[in-house]
Amino acid sequence: MSTASLQHSPAAERNRAPILEHLRALLPPTGTALEIASGTGQHVAHFAAALPGWAWQPTDLQPTHFGSITGWAAQAGADNVCPPLRLDVLHTAWPAEGPAFGTPFDLIYCANMLHIAPWACCTGLMQGAARHLAPGGRLVTYGPYLEDGVPTAPGNIAFDASLRAQDATWGIRRIEDVMGAAAQAGLQLAARHALPANNLLLVWTHAARQA
Repeated sequence: MSTASLQHSPAAERNRAPILEHLRALLPPTGTALEIASGTGQHVAHFAAALPGWAWQPTDLQPTHFGSITGWAAQAGADNVCPPLRLDVLHTAWPAEGPAFGTPFDLIYCANMLHIAPWACCTGLMQGAARHLAPGGRLVTYGPYLEDGVPTAPGNIAFDASLRAQDATWGIRRIEDVMGAAAQAGLQLAARHALPANNLLLVWTHAARQA
């Protein structure tokens, strides 16, 4: 399958390198990773090819993405990417179909989901991550956020308005609200990294089970 026939996100193409730089610094040489809302599959393919000691499990709510996820992994030569699974963060059972995950993950990664999903999905993500993270494991989220006391970039103000015009349940989330949802699940913010284009990479850990 040629890359021309795969789903493609210009944003994923741009941000995959800076995200990978932080993942390299954060992660040990080996581990297991679960990606939530894999979308086109560009991220998981890029990360898996660059981090061959890690086994990656991509997931998405929409099975229509599965062919693209598999295709990008094949293009990258990443044989450490498992077949994609359907996962709904609002379900208490992960994944949504088939056997539940029986082994915890060292990394759960979710990019650009919170602002294009109802707020309940943030709670679902945090609760599910708390259930499926290994001791010492990390949840990494990436995307735009609003922060109290930090001026919001004009681009993010316009982006937030456009999201809410599309769906009133969407919108860029306040990092303080996300922290509240995480705390209810037993997770805490361990690191905040500013990335290009007014995005943040946030690292979350179990509040009571530090590595």
